[in-house]
Amino acid sequence: MDFIVEQLNNFGIENPKAVKALSVTIMILFIAILCIIANFIAKHIVIRIITHIVKRNKFQWDDILLERKVFRKLSHIVPAVIIFSFAEAETFPNYTDLIKQLAVAYIIIVGITIINSFLNAINDIYQTYEISKIRPIKGYIQVVKIVVIIIGVILVIASLIGESPLVFLSGIGALSAIFMLVFKDSILGLVAGVQLTANDMVRVGDWIEMPKYDADGDIIDISLNTVKVQNWDKTITMIPAYALISDSFKNWRGMQNAGGRRIKRSIYIDTTSIAFCTEEMVEKFKQIQILTDYISKREHEIVEYNEKNHVNRNNPVNGRAMTNIGVFRSYISNYIQRHPGINKNMTLMVRQLAPTELGLPIEIYAFTSDIRWDVYESIQADIFDHLFAVASQFELRIFQSPSGNDMRSMVEGIGESEQKRGIDGAH
Repeated sequence: MDFIVEQLNNFGIENPKAVKALSVTIMILFIAILCIIANFIAKHIVIRIITHIVKRNKFQWDDILLERKVFRKLSHIVPAVIIFSFAEAETFPNYTDLIKQLAVAYIIIVGITIINSFLNAINDIYQTYEISKIRPIKGYIQVVKIVVIIIGVILVIASLIGESPLVFLSGIGALSAIFMLVFKDSILGLVAGVQLTANDMVRVGDWIEMPKYDADGDIIDISLNTVKVQNWDKTITMIPAYALISDSFKNWRGMQNAGGRRIKRSIYIDTTSIAFCTEEMVEKFKQIQILTDYISKREHEIVEYNEKNHVNRNNPVNGRAMTNIGVFRSYISNYIQRHPGINKNMTLMVRQLAPTELGLPIEIYAFTSDIRWDVYESIQADIFDHLFAVASQFELRIFQSPSGNDMRSMVEGIGESEQKRGIDGAH
């Protein structure tokens, strides 16, 4: 500053106020130009060199630091350091303290953004490892961010008013209740995150179902406060992290890991169509390839039992006999066991449930060999398409509640019958 004043005096400017004003203006312009040059060098030369080095090596973590702009944000400190250095030299005696306070506050703010970017980069680097799906750290990263921001705000305020940060830190105890109220969700989320991680309850990629929140899909993100679920209709549901601890939900990970997806569906048989098998029916069933061995074996067992116990077979109620529903159940079991889409290493059975007003349920309990949703639905549909079509071959009727068309046909049939009766009576 003295050099500038001396040069102005040499130019013949003798007015002290004019000299002071011009010297301050020139000094400000000089500092501004210096900051611009320094910022240009940092961003367009130093950052390019760093980018070139990062792109040429084989490490991935430094690429993530570059993508998160950690180095670029670091370059913003350079102008503030220059301004602070000139303030330290008392370039502007009357404004030294104010300039230093503003420079320090700016450096702290830039430091907070750098730390945030660095923490984001750490999370991104961690997610490149498989363990991140089992032990996510995003919630802990967010806690650190909150702490950094709180400390940064305290330091900025302390710098601007010229007080020690300890003055504000000592008052945090009195404000703890307010902080607990403001950060209630974060605190609950942190506790829930620890429990979810420790107990391995959910992972990124898990399919969960939580009807209370209309969530049914894959977890795509686990953060401090929320768990983000992408539903099958591509909508996004945000579930509070602590809700996964306090409320019940279904995790389909076990099914996915087991390698089979359960089929548990019934076909309802009209009970009035259930009957003992006649000889004609038995001969007909023998022509069904997957039943040939079963019918022969079963027929031999029945004949042997009835002869041994001297059963009078003139009445079909006596002794043992095959029924069309029993043969049909055996057919379903053999058909399922031979189906290429069924996992033979998991539970497989065809069972008869308690009769209802809808008929007799014959339930298939099995697991598909492919857990993909579309493949699973296709396998299940193929099986039941076949069973609905083949039931009539066993002289069984599938139960179905009467529809409007059935009622109309019945009324029309009654009308035609009465009309015919009337004509016959006239004759």
